[in-house]
Formats: sequence, C-alpha cells, structure tokens
Amino acid sequence: MAVTSESTTLWFGSLMEGKGTTSLDSSDAAEFPVTWAARAEGEAGRTNPEELLGAAHSSCFSMQLAHNLSEAGHTPESLQVTAAVTFVPGEGVTGSHLLVSAKVPGISAEEFQTFAEEAKATCPISKALGGTSITLEASLA
Repeated sequence: MAVTSESTTLWFGSLMEGKGTTSLDSSDAAEFPVTWAARAEGEAGRTNPEELLGAAHSSCFSMQLAHNLSEAGHTPESLQVTAAVTFVPGEGVTGSHLLVSAKVPGISAEEFQTFAEEAKATCPISKALGGTSITLEASLA
C-alpha cells in the first residue's frame, strides 16, 4: 500500500525579504518558520529545506539500519543518527553526511560498518538523493 505524505509552505514576499512557514500536514503542532537568510546564512530560530531534508534522511537511515541489523539477529539497543545536509547558494544541495553512533550487542565494529554502508545505499531517502554526495561516519558506542 502506498502512503503519500504532505507538508505545506505558505510564503509571503520576495525571496530575499520574504518569509514563510512550513507545516507538516500530519501534525497541527509541527510548523516551522522559513526564510532565505536561514537557508543561505544559517539564521537562528528558523529552519530551511536542507534541515528538513536532514530530518528525513536521518530518520530513514535509522529505520533502514535497524531493519537490516534486526533481520541478521543484531537488534540495536539504540541508534543516534545525524544527517548534516550542505547547501551552497547558486549550486544547491551538495551532500549529506551521516554521523552514526550505535549500541548493538554482539557485533564487531567491522560488521557494523558493513551494515551501515548497506543502509546508506538502500534507504529510500539516500536513493532519492542519488545526485549528491552521501558520506558516512559510523561507530559503536
């Protein structure tokens, strides 16, 4: 069964001076202010498309890695995944860096690295980001 997820942005004004809000349609409480300055300069207190893309990538990767590990009999105690998505004005999204720290009983660091690389290659958001560089630092805690 296919699931379609939606988010909505209301934007007011020009790119440089304008501002908007992005809301996740699944939650009345999830509304994020957005501006060009937040995207191009890292304005505090506002999100940007790349931060939201990072949230999608880190959660998707976490699910894929948990699935792959569990299928092989290595259910993780915990996974902490950060996705750092880089945006260059005039160029676009140039990459996503996954930083992973995990507690997985009974697995070596080498085995864990293999599972992490597989999850990086197979998670649906990684696949959607196929035109960008995806890098990975994965370690056991």
